[in-house]
Amino acid sequence: MQFDIVTIFSEIFGSYFGESILARAQKENLIKINVHNLRDYTTDKHQTVDDTPYGGGAGMVLKVDPIYKAVTNILDKNSQGKISVLKSERKADEKTKVILFSAKGKKYTQEDAKRLSKMENLILICGRYEGVDERVAENIVDEEFSIGEYVLTGGEIPAMVVVDSVSRLLPGVLGNETSLDEESYSSDLNYREYPHYTKPEEFNDWKVPKVLLSGNHKEIEEWKRDNSI
Repeated sequence: MQFDIVTIFSEIFGSYFGESILARAQKENLIKINVHNLRDYTTDKHQTVDDTPYGGGAGMVLKVDPIYKAVTNILDKNSQGKISVLKSERKADEKTKVILFSAKGKKYTQEDAKRLSKMENLILICGRYEGVDERVAENIVDEEFSIGEYVLTGGEIPAMVVVDSVSRLLPGVLGNETSLDEESYSSDLNYREYPHYTKPEEFNDWKVPKVLLSGNHKEIEEWKRDNSI
């Protein structure tokens, strides 16, 4: 799986992607993460990526032309020119998806993560400022996502969320593959998440529920279901 992230703040990603599971997954060549600075795809000396909105309004809007050039360059490099930058010309079964993060996108879910984990290449466009020229959504991206009903300063955190949530579903990325069997928000379970405890058995008179110490797997499963959210 290869992730290509288009952003104007490329330094943001280093610390998060350089630690823990994602760092190991990259080292073992299970995933590849490329971060592309949108300013590299501008043509003026000031490397302008945004401008004032037509029709007036507060804030600045990311321009369509550098995003078009960035996605074209990534697709040409990854597919040797076989995949078009125009979504209208891409095949339904293409293993590449171009995604834009914005406040008006559909809410990202675990089911989306599962579906995207079947892809080979995800191109993630990080919105900024007041938004992104709508022609990007209309002509270039396959899907537009929001990670929640709140406003962020940009799409960089949502991009991290997608990389993390998709990567952990890929074979070999998690050290313990059985962890996925009891994954929160798994459609295979009748419950989502339940309380977890570990050693010590007692701390400050706070005790682990006796049923979890019983060894009775049937009663433990019933307790998990009864206490799940």
